[in-house]
Order: sequence, then structure tokens, then C-alpha cells
Amino acid sequence: MSARSRWKYVSGAAALGGSLALATAVGAPASGAAQSTSTVTYNVTPIAKQAVASQGATPGGWTLTPSQCVSQFGLACYTPSELRAAYNIPATSNGAGQTIVIVDAYGSPTIRQDLATYDAEFDVPAPPAFNIIYPSGSPTYNPLQNHNEVSWAEETSLDVEQVHGLAPAATIDLVVAPNNAGNTLNNAVGYAVSNHLGNTLSMSYGAPEAAFAGNNDQVAQATQIFQQAASENMSLFASSGDSGATEGESVPSALFPASSPLVTSVGGTNLFITQNKNGSYAYGNETTWNDSVASECPFGCDYGPFGATGGAPSVLFSSPSYQQGVTGNSARTTSDVSFNASVYTATMIYLGFLGGTNNGFYFFGGTSEGAPSWSAITSLVNQAAGHPLGQMNPRLYALYGTSAYSNDFHDVTQGNNAFFGPGFNAGTGYDIPTGLGSPDVANLISTLAGSASHHK
Repeated sequence: MSARSRWKYVSGAAALGGSLALATAVGAPASGAAQSTSTVTYNVTPIAKQAVASQGATPGGWTLTPSQCVSQFGLACYTPSELRAAYNIPATSNGAGQTIVIVDAYGSPTIRQDLATYDAEFDVPAPPAFNIIYPSGSPTYNPLQNHNEVSWAEETSLDVEQVHGLAPAATIDLVVAPNNAGNTLNNAVGYAVSNHLGNTLSMSYGAPEAAFAGNNDQVAQATQIFQQAASENMSLFASSGDSGATEGESVPSALFPASSPLVTSVGGTNLFITQNKNGSYAYGNETTWNDSVASECPFGCDYGPFGATGGAPSVLFSSPSYQQGVTGNSARTTSDVSFNASVYTATMIYLGFLGGTNNGFYFFGGTSEGAPSWSAITSLVNQAAGHPLGQMNPRLYALYGTSAYSNDFHDVTQGNNAFFGPGFNAGTGYDIPTGLGSPDVANLISTLAGSASHHK
């Protein structure tokens, strides 16, 4: 669990892929499952630190460079164009013809306006369509309720704006569940899958597997939906967590749904972007995201630890075939891949629902930056291939040990995810905190779209 803090410049605490709370409600156990009345409830708390008010919301209005943000705020600020440059996304790869599905609870009352402000500030074209879908009815936004609705609104902003920044020509389908109960979120995912709203789907939420002990109904429900998604060549992504290997438990604990073998689990890094003499930006290097290690926390760690990437062996699933011979573990392990996640190397996201001077751009981090990012990246691969690639894990792990691996991935070898408890070290090749590594998108597109064209 991550503590929430607010002061003059701070809003938020941990960007879920990982930080969650548990509640109880009546649930129906799956056939053969142990009888239980507990339902796991997912509560996101995105890491968000206020930066500056909108700089005018005019095309290209953002003027701060990452180094200027470090100087002024002690955190780097990355725009969508800088992230695209760092991860080597080709200029012609924009997601045209693709639909990216995002599932969240409660939604945000200002997400349409906020996306327009984000687009104006960073000179990003509007999406061809932005659909907000309420399969079970539209919830009433009330931040005074004790349902973490503000956190979910922040999560919604991060998911939508991040996806659009990386794949600006893709249609966005935001599917909003009326509450954050696990079964309700499963129903929202099920609606997206049954109606095949898009070929990639992002879930920036999860709960420690220990929370499901003695109650298989939610896992069984989700697994059935994920199997249907696999049969329809949909790619699913979830965040591996923001509170290190243990995720608030006493021992290492993977999060579900990231631990499902049918889902690609995204871990987190500190991404350092370099600026070339001509002013352009490029990939520098990455380390494992873990703010609790002073030597690994970027730029002096002025605000202390926000979190650390998740990643741990599963107690629910054995090692799937694609991980065998790679991870050295008999259990399914998360993470599978990684992406920038540190609030110290932040993606910039606009929030317009907080009111008054609290509205503005925020430094955002957490592995819930990574799930929508990999969903967007996969839409770019699908665009190039001309058809959906479906489950990504078998395709990605198949690159391991081949000549393509070192070209298609940045191997993150430094750091660990021991966040005030036990954890795991990064190292050469696959490791639990960062998986196979982060993407070199142009090379990954070349490899996957090229091979996929021969295996339709």
C-alpha cells in the first residue's frame, strides 16, 4: 500500500499498477471453488505531483525541457514526443485504423476537456474518435464518497492521455465500470471482449494474489474472459505493481490480473532521456524503478520514495510454456516487459477536475503508465502488420535468445524491487522486476510485423 500525501506541490501517492486496497462484498464462488463471501476491490492511487498550470493550452505551448524541470522541480518532465523519441517510435507509426480499449472504474468528469487541453499543449492531433462507454450505467462522480473516485479519475486521465500521446491516430474506447469491485471491473472487460471493441486492452489495476485465497470466483471469471480475448486475437496488458515485490504483503506477491498467463505484465523503470546537439531527444539508459534505494533514486530523490516496480512469482499459476527455459522458475512470474514508471522521470498529464489552481499538468508515474503504453505500442505493431497479433507474451518471449532480442529490447540490468521488504534483482536478460526489458519500438515493429505477415 502507498500512503497518499498532499501539500503545496504534491497530489497523490502510488500510480496503480500496484497500490490497492481490499474491501468485502458478497460474491458467488465459482464452481469447485472454496466458499467465500469476499470480493477483492481494486483501488488505484496514481502517483501525481503538481508541476505547473497549463502554459496557455495553445499548439506547442509546452516549453519546459526535461532538464529545466529537473532544475526547477527536482523531477524530469517527459512530453509524448520525447517518449516517442526515446523508445524509437517511427514518425509514421501513429495507430491509424486501430482501436485501443481502456478499462477503468468511475471515470473522470472532465476527461474529454482534459484530453483536448493535453493535445493543445503538446501539439497532438485529436483522436479520430474517443468513445466513453458505460456498460452498466454511468456513475455519478462524487469525490466526497469514500471510493477513491479522485484516484480513479487521475488514473483515467493517465491512461487516456498516455495512450493518445503514443498512438495519436488510434481510436480510444474508454470502458467505465460503475464501481471498483473486481467482479464489476471483470464485467467491463467482458463487455469490451464480447463486443471486440479493439485489438489491445489496458487494465491499470490489480490486487495481490493473497487477497484471492479461498475465493476463486473473480479469478475464474476473469480467466474465462481472457481466454475469449485470446481466441479473438486481442492483446491484454496490466500493471505489475507500484509497491515493490511484496505489494504490502509480508512476502513477495504478484498482482492479478497481471499474473494471468494470458496477460502481459508491465514493470517499471527510471528512464533517462538524452538531448542531442541538434535539440532532438534519444534513449539514454534505464534502471529498475525503486525510490527506496538512494543510489537508484534519480536526481537526489528530493521528495523521498514514491514507490517501486512490482514483480514476483505467482502462487496461482505455474510457469506457462513461453516462460519455461527463460525465467528459471516453476511458477508464472511477473513482470514480462517494462516501461518508464518513476515519478522522478515523469510523463506529463493534465488534470482538470480538481478545481481552481489545483487544475494543471502533473508529473505522473507508476506501472499504470506502462500498461496503456504497451497497449499503444502493440497497436502500432498491429498497424504495421495489417492485422492483430493477439497474445503478445508468446511472441515476445520467442525473441529471447535470438539475435533480434538485443535490438528489440533495452535490457535493464541495474537495480532491484525490494521496497521495504524482500525483492528481486535486475540482471542480464530476463529478470522479475523488468521482465524482458523495455521496447525499441521501431525494431520491435520490424521483427514482429515482418514475422506476423508470414503467419497470419
